Amino acid sequence: MDIVKKKKNSRLMSSKNVSIVIGLFLFVTLIFFAKSTLNKVSIAKKDLLFATVKQGDLDVTVEGYGKLTSDKLQLITTLTRATVQEIILKPGAAVSKESIIVKLANPELLQQVENAQQELSQVKANLRQLKVNQKRELLDEDSRLAELEARFESAKLRRTAEEKLVKDGIVSELTYKESLLNEKQLNKRIKILLQRMEQLSFVHQEGVNIQQERIKQQQGKLNVAQDRLNKLNVKAGFDGVLQRLSVKLGQSLAPGQEVALIGSVTELIALIRVPQSQAQLISVGQKAEVDTRQDKIIGKVVRIDPIVVDNTVEIEISLPPSLPRSARPQQNIDATITATTLKNVNYIERPANTKAQSNVELYKLNDEQTQASKISLKFGEKTGRFIVVRSGAQAGNQFIISDLSNYTNQQIAIN
Repeated sequence: MDIVKKKKNSRLMSSKNVSIVIGLFLFVTLIFFAKSTLNKVSIAKKDLLFATVKQGDLDVTVEGYGKLTSDKLQLITTLTRATVQEIILKPGAAVSKESIIVKLANPELLQQVENAQQELSQVKANLRQLKVNQKRELLDEDSRLAELEARFESAKLRRTAEEKLVKDGIVSELTYKESLLNEKQLNKRIKILLQRMEQLSFVHQEGVNIQQERIKQQQGKLNVAQDRLNKLNVKAGFDGVLQRLSVKLGQSLAPGQEVALIGSVTELIALIRVPQSQAQLISVGQKAEVDTRQDKIIGKVVRIDPIVVDNTVEIEISLPPSLPRSARPQQNIDATITATTLKNVNYIERPANTKAQSNVELYKLNDEQTQASKISLKFGEKTGRFIVVRSGAQAGNQFIISDLSNYTNQQIAIN
């Protein structure tokens, strides 16, 4: 009986050991499954964004925002004190060179024009009077010259006649010499008178020139007054658009006060602002693409403002002469400037919340695109939608670029 009891206990111990082994196996399996479950999560494919690493040349771009503005601007100001009498055009109106924007009034200018006209008429009358007086003087001198020439001819004839008679003793030698002397004196007086008349003509001409200069000066005063009076009808000055009107009806204006701002319509430039941190990538001459929301225009960087405002820098972009109809002054725009081109680099669409020159962990897809494992990538330059991959991936690798920063799992399943 004792032997039978020992065999029964041995069987019980063997069954117990098997149960322990099975229990340990199940425990280990549960632990492995639990760890596997903690490091792996399942996400629907439709909820994820994917990108593939590409290799090739990549343009480094700088993006900015701003407005189109007129390349040609003209500020119109008042020349004299005036009152706004009538407003003809309002901001936004298309204008030509002769378009009247506002009409101003100044009674003093009208009086100045009338006074200048009267003074001009007076100096012109003085010139006419001067010419009459000069003509009278010349007539007097001509009359005197004619008289002297007549007397000279008479003296010449007398001397010729006495020259024959003196030889015959009919006329005394003294009388003949007196006649000869009289002839010489008259001839000399004629020469002096001719010289005087020549000088008188010069003096007369100078007098006329002086008076004409006075007329010219007075005409200039009249022109200035008339021009100021005419400019009370404020004109645009060139073809464009009325961008700003700075006056109101009945307003009193001081000299030099702004009336309006005229801008060109077809001659436009783009003024954009870019982040200060990216401004050093930009240089004059670089290509730029301006987006008007309807059309894209190719331009060129022509100026970089050295002043920083709100951590941004202003960039001026020149545009071609021929622009699409969607381009108009003061229109909001976006712009992309091509700073340089990186040759033969690996790049990928920029993942969410990714900065340039940073190390980031992304989920890389397997060949079947059923699982993704977290790996570390080193990024380089950022440009537009793309960022350069310095290390950690090769061309053709696929990654999840959705924001999965809340996931700490090393792997995820995709379904």
